[in-house]
Amino acid sequence: MARRHLTPQDWSTAALRAMARGGVAAVSVNALAGELEATRGSFYWHFKDRDALLTAALEMWERDNTTALISELGDTTDPRQRLTALFTTALGQENISGLEPAIVAHADHPAVAPVLHRVTERRITYLTDLYTDLGLAPSPARRQAVAAYAAYLGWIELRRSARDIVPEVAATGTTATAALEHLITELARSGKHQTASG
Repeated sequence: MARRHLTPQDWSTAALRAMARGGVAAVSVNALAGELEATRGSFYWHFKDRDALLTAALEMWERDNTTALISELGDTTDPRQRLTALFTTALGQENISGLEPAIVAHADHPAVAPVLHRVTERRITYLTDLYTDLGLAPSPARRQAVAAYAAYLGWIELRRSARDIVPEVAATGTTATAALEHLITELARSGKHQTASG
């Protein structure tokens, strides 16, 4: 049986899955080749070395989980609907479970740091703009964006580390759906409250 021709995206996805399981150290060319039933030659056809794979994988994560999502939300004019869609998507079913906490845990790694910096900056800027669209002045909008992003990071970390203790953070189920709706309501209410009081 002929082997399937692997693409750089196949290798990058496998690298992200490995990272979610065991961090940056788990991204091994030999291990990934075994998982993909491929040769090292296939890897070197696409990538100069492991660092090039790490960079490509992280840039794919950036594109798929930040750039594309923000672009998809561009057609939604109502800021409350955008906030709801953003958190519903971001905290919904993960393509690769536990990936984002694994990336954040390696924030100082030379391959991770620049991509994570760009992603964090882009997400905070987007949230700030969203809260500005909800009526907040720039400084309160920025503070609310930071609080909302911290809530997001905490939510996915709880999902990774304590799902059995905190079933509310699961990706699916009635308890999780109710908890996510509550979070979104509170994040939207915070913006409305600050507008009214500020």
